[in-house]
Amino acid sequence: MLSTGRTASYFVRRALRPITYPCSTNLSPVFSTSSVTMSKKHGPPKRIQGLDKNVWVEFVGLSLEYKPVNLGQGFPDFAAPPSHVVESLTKAVGGPNIMLHQYTRGFGHPRLVQALSKLYTQLIGVDINPNTDILCTVGGYDALFCCFMGLIEEGDEVIIIEPYFDCYEPMTRMAGGVPVFIPLQPKHDNVTSTKDFVLDPDVLASKFTSKTKALVLNNPNNPLGKVFQRSELEMIADLCKKHDVICISDEVYEWLVYSPMEHIRIASLPGMWDRTITIGSAGKTFSVTGWKLGWSIGPADLIRNLMTVHQNSLYTIPTPLQEACAIGFETEIERLGKPNSYFKELVTLLEGKRERMAKMLTEVGMVPFMPEGGYFMMADTSSFNVDLDDPDVDVGDGPKDYKLVRWLIKKKGIGAIPPSAFYSKEHKHLGEHYIRFCFIKEDSTLDKAEKIIKEWKKSMDEAKK
Repeated sequence: MLSTGRTASYFVRRALRPITYPCSTNLSPVFSTSSVTMSKKHGPPKRIQGLDKNVWVEFVGLSLEYKPVNLGQGFPDFAAPPSHVVESLTKAVGGPNIMLHQYTRGFGHPRLVQALSKLYTQLIGVDINPNTDILCTVGGYDALFCCFMGLIEEGDEVIIIEPYFDCYEPMTRMAGGVPVFIPLQPKHDNVTSTKDFVLDPDVLASKFTSKTKALVLNNPNNPLGKVFQRSELEMIADLCKKHDVICISDEVYEWLVYSPMEHIRIASLPGMWDRTITIGSAGKTFSVTGWKLGWSIGPADLIRNLMTVHQNSLYTIPTPLQEACAIGFETEIERLGKPNSYFKELVTLLEGKRERMAKMLTEVGMVPFMPEGGYFMMADTSSFNVDLDDPDVDVGDGPKDYKLVRWLIKKKGIGAIPPSAFYSKEHKHLGEHYIRFCFIKEDSTLDKAEKIIKEWKKSMDEAKK
């Protein structure tokens, strides 16, 4: 501890004291006249104009204000991380190795990239060099940012499969790229599983042009929960190879796949390693979303571009977190395919919660799509009877799902996320009849949601009499 002569409480009190403005009682924390006249000069640059709205800002804010049962955000509210990973962080921070408190290698802590190399060499079937083929980042989000900034040039077209994680489009635009959208569509009426959402082969092929630089694949898909089958991945791979296109494969939910489905990494398909960046996340792998630790894996000539972005922005990421994650992987590599594997244990736990969520949503008239992967469930609300003109609830404007989720939070005390946020402007109508719920929640949280839903169903039944 530094010897300053002052206690920690002194600094806390100082930080929380009111701001005072010297010299004149007329001074206040407002913009001066000169600030107002220069506001145009200080406006947002073109590369971020129109990208300021974000679904998380609004709905996380509503959850904080109304405190509903939170089935919106994708994180566990129980002790989900494996004990050996948590203990590894404790030892890293409190152990004798003082260098774990200092900067580590900028592109990834040596112990972590070695562990990732060993694991993904097995999974992808390619000899992965830990020093040239892996970049560790601040979560999968930063890995994506480095991909778009490091690979996309002005005017490059980027094919994005809908629904998509909402950062793909703004990151494409910030890099100067042009997003080209193609939606997964139900292949028939009365869909009840995410496996029935598919790409039209002819429409997909038509999206590739001489300007296409990359395709973004999210497998398993968030928010849908679809796991792409081998034949679907081969179709995408063939088009990427035919048109010399890079595949940015966001696979952060790679370990959350439910039987009988299996997760196939597109980089493992013939001819795809040389043109694929595979993105992973410790937050999703070990249920530690607050650690914000991710990685990109791919051929050295592509990863080098991502490293350039990383070294000129964040440069390095927290050493103890990487050390703990490395130890976690070292442990799990030895357990792969065994009953005591955390990856197996978590999927088994979530299967029960998935079934329970589907039953709850069905009870109030929604039609859930059983996800093949991840821990989100989308539900169709087309036949769901809710009066969104309720004068007691301000549901705001925008697509139907935005209004319905605001109503659920304010009127029923259940938090969710509107899926049209994961569609382009031209295709938002495809998502506005759905709602996304998260089921990686404590049983007591699901109990509260179930109680609300049963009371809600009872009131709807009585209203019909």
